[in-house]
Amino acid sequence: MFNSIHEECGVFAVFNNDKEEINAAASTYFGLYALQHRGQESCGIAVNDDGVISCHRDVGLVSDVFKKETLEKLSGNDMAIGHVRYSTTGEKQRSNAQPVVVNHHKGSMALAHNGNLTNSFELRRELELSGAIFHSTSDTEVIAYEITKNRLQSKSIEEAVCKTMGTLKGAYSLVIMSPSKLMAVRDPYGFRPLCIGKLKNSYLFASETCALDSVGAQYVRDVEPGEIVVVDENGLRSIKDNCTGKSGMCVFEFIYFARPDSRMDGSSVHEARKRAGMYLALEHPVNADVVIGVPDSGLDAAIGFSEASGIPYEIGFVKNKYIGRTFIQPTQTDRENQVKIKLNPVDSVVKGKRVVMVDDSIVRGTTCARIVRLLRAAGAKEVHMRVSAPPFKFPCYFGTDIDNKESLIANNHSIEEIAKIIGADSLGYISVENVQKIAKDTKLSFCTGCFTGKYPVDPPEKAEKSKFLYKKGEAKRHEQ
Repeated sequence: MFNSIHEECGVFAVFNNDKEEINAAASTYFGLYALQHRGQESCGIAVNDDGVISCHRDVGLVSDVFKKETLEKLSGNDMAIGHVRYSTTGEKQRSNAQPVVVNHHKGSMALAHNGNLTNSFELRRELELSGAIFHSTSDTEVIAYEITKNRLQSKSIEEAVCKTMGTLKGAYSLVIMSPSKLMAVRDPYGFRPLCIGKLKNSYLFASETCALDSVGAQYVRDVEPGEIVVVDENGLRSIKDNCTGKSGMCVFEFIYFARPDSRMDGSSVHEARKRAGMYLALEHPVNADVVIGVPDSGLDAAIGFSEASGIPYEIGFVKNKYIGRTFIQPTQTDRENQVKIKLNPVDSVVKGKRVVMVDDSIVRGTTCARIVRLLRAAGAKEVHMRVSAPPFKFPCYFGTDIDNKESLIANNHSIEEIAKIIGADSLGYISVENVQKIAKDTKLSFCTGCFTGKYPVDPPEKAEKSKFLYKKGEAKRHEQ
């Protein structure tokens, strides 16, 4: 259980019809660079050379894993898929890096996945009992094996994927590469984003439009919930057998996960966050001198709060962008220092002022308490915290690191008690009703299960973890 929510994964893919002008591997590299915020643990690229798939993946950032010579060794310019990973299921290790490449009786396949299955352990058990051997602890390999199993009994890869979607539960946005086809697949509720782009005569898929922008591609549209989009030598086509007309996109894509320069399902992420701040100002007005945001995702909401309230917006924190998420804090003093190193208040902005501080969420309350103390130490007269997400009260089963409700501060304390715990003069959250209105051009409904306990898909009866992550004593107790 973490002090704050963490990034998702990101996927990118290219079907290259312009081989003289476009390098598929290099384009995927730049696309992943643009999606680095969605996953900073590992990354990988798989390329297609006239039907032969090769792959390079490892733990680390895109710039660390892929040097010039590494990219040049990825021979093949027909297609490529790529992935940046933040682990929600499975350990942080090289074997869990993606894409996953599978070679089978009818050919080969590479797959990259953003999301989290709710029935992955059930499916994995069935596969293991039928003789499947797994090399990782991630649910992505489960998806790959399910597709492979169905491919052996199907006429085409798209038919196998269509059958597989009937057995998968939860969140999955996939890019899949076969020897001759590239596919983009979004689960029937559209939990995670996926869009289509075009560059000259080539087609691209990406988790966010900012990745399309990074390679000069034009946004075409979003993949619909339940849709399978197939690209081959005959062009682009769509299979909608699993489209139900329902939807449950994760609202945190707009609040936190996505880059503000991206558009998702018709709405600007930046404008959605500003609108969240405006709703906060209307729901929780306050007399104050200045509005500041906690970088990065709190900045846009702070601008919206300022515009709606008339209170001036200022840059209240400088963020050190050179600290990775694996920054080590072995002692309490080190943890306090981590906040000081990562975020430093601009004392000339806050000293002697009544400050409105806008952030995207409160999970356990420990991080925001430290940030409030920083503002007090910098001379802030009052600190009023406003949050652009409703209170976290329930676990998320679809790809966010909120795995139990016991440690959630909002599940154990009232808003007034939380304000006292974190040291704020007042605290206000956006309402569940208004958070669903922030992306005004998006026609999809949102999943707000982590706020309400009501999920689009039935959650698992209990949150499991891989048996390979238990020590021997723990494993025996778990089996009992």
